[in-house]
Amino acid sequence: MGDFFQNGEITTLHRFNTTTLEKIEHEIEQYAGSRPVALVLPITPVEMRGPALPGIVHELKEVNYINQIVVALGRFTKHDFQEAIEFFSVLPQETKLIWNDGKNIQNLYNLLNEEKISAGIDGKGRSAWLAYGYVLATDKSRVIALHDCDIINYDRKLLAHLCYPVVNPNLDFEFCKGYYHRVTDRMHGRVTRLFVTPFIRSLRKTIGCTDFLEYLDSFRYPLAGEFSMVADLARINRIPGDWGLEVGVLSEVYRNCSKRRICQVDICETYEHKHQPLSDEDPTTGLTKMSIDIAKSIYKNLASMGIVFSSEYFKTLKATYQRIAHEFIEKYNHDSIINGLFFDRHQEMKAVDAFTKSIGIAGEQFLEDPSGIPFIPNWNRITSAIPDFFYKLMEAVESDNLRFAQRRQKKYQTSDII
Repeated sequence: MGDFFQNGEITTLHRFNTTTLEKIEHEIEQYAGSRPVALVLPITPVEMRGPALPGIVHELKEVNYINQIVVALGRFTKHDFQEAIEFFSVLPQETKLIWNDGKNIQNLYNLLNEEKISAGIDGKGRSAWLAYGYVLATDKSRVIALHDCDIINYDRKLLAHLCYPVVNPNLDFEFCKGYYHRVTDRMHGRVTRLFVTPFIRSLRKTIGCTDFLEYLDSFRYPLAGEFSMVADLARINRIPGDWGLEVGVLSEVYRNCSKRRICQVDICETYEHKHQPLSDEDPTTGLTKMSIDIAKSIYKNLASMGIVFSSEYFKTLKATYQRIAHEFIEKYNHDSIINGLFFDRHQEMKAVDAFTKSIGIAGEQFLEDPSGIPFIPNWNRITSAIPDFFYKLMEAVESDNLRFAQRRQKKYQTSDII
C-alpha cells in the first residue's frame, strides 16, 4: 500500500519496494542463526489439491532461513495422508506432518479429555495449536510464522516480510500481523470491510473509547491469517476454536504483550485466495457464521474487561452498526469509481443486512451462554497437567512421519543418481 501512515497504536511497517528480496533474506539468514524460524502450514485436503499449494511449495523450496516446516493436516483420511507424504517430500527443509485424524494424535486428544482438558473442536485453531506444541516440544526454533495455504499469488517475499520484524533483534517485536489489500476487478474482503471495521467503530461509539477497541481498530486487516511471533507467545497464548480465531489471537496478544512490541507489516502487493459464500439464509455456515463467531469473541473479551451487555444494548448496537456500515459502502463506492473497479451496491447492502442480523444473533447467544466455546488451554497448562505430554507428542509425530522420512530419503537418493 503506497503510504507511510502510522495507523493507531500499533506500529505499521510498510512495503515501499525500495529494497530487494535478496537483501531481506540475507539479513534474515544471519539473524536466524540465533533466532531460528519454524513455519506452520495448516491445511485441508481441499487446499492440498487446490491451485495454490503447488506454487507455495515451489517458492518454499528456495527459502534457506526456515529451520522447520510443520504441516498441520486437518480432516485427512489415510489416503489423503499418504498423498501428503508424497506432496511435501520435495521440501529440503526439516519437514514434519501432523496427522490430526490419525490414531496416534487422536490418542493424545483422548488423553487430554481424560484429564478434563479439552483441545477444542476440529478446525484450523486446533491444528495450529498442536503444531505450536510440536515446535515447543522440539525446542529447535525461537520464532514461529504461520500463513494460509490457499494464497493463489504467493511468493516468498510474503514470508520474508512476515518473518523479518520478529527475527531481527534490532526491531525486537514479539508479534507481527500481516496485512494486504484484496483487489482484482473489484474489492473483496467483505467481512473485514463491511463487518469488522464498522462493527468495532459501532462498539466504540456506543460503549465509548476503550484501550482494547482502539487496539483492534489499529489493525488494517485484523482477519489476515498470516503472522509471526516469538515461540514463548505460543506457550502462553490460548487459542480460540471457532471462526473467531484471528480476532481471538489478537485478543490474547493484547493480554500478553506490550503494544510497543506488536506490529503489522504489509506483506504483498495484492492477495488472492478462495472466497467464502455469504450464506445469509443460513447462520451456521459461510461468512454469516464467521461474523457471528467474531462478534461473540469481541463481546466475550469486552465482558471480561467489565463491560455489561443487555438485550436492549444489542438493539442499539445493530442500529449504530447499520448506519456506519452504510457510510462505509459509500466510501468503498467512491474508492472503486476512481480506481475503475466494479462495484455491486446491491451485494454490498445484502452483506450489511446479513451482518446486522449476525450482531443480534451473536448477542442472543452471548447472553444465553457468555462463556461460549472455550479457548484451547495454553501449553503451560497442558504440561503442568501432563508433564510428559511434549514427549508423547514428539513420539506420535515421529511415528506417523517414519514413512515420510523414508519417502524423502528415497526421492533425494534418486535425485543424486540422476
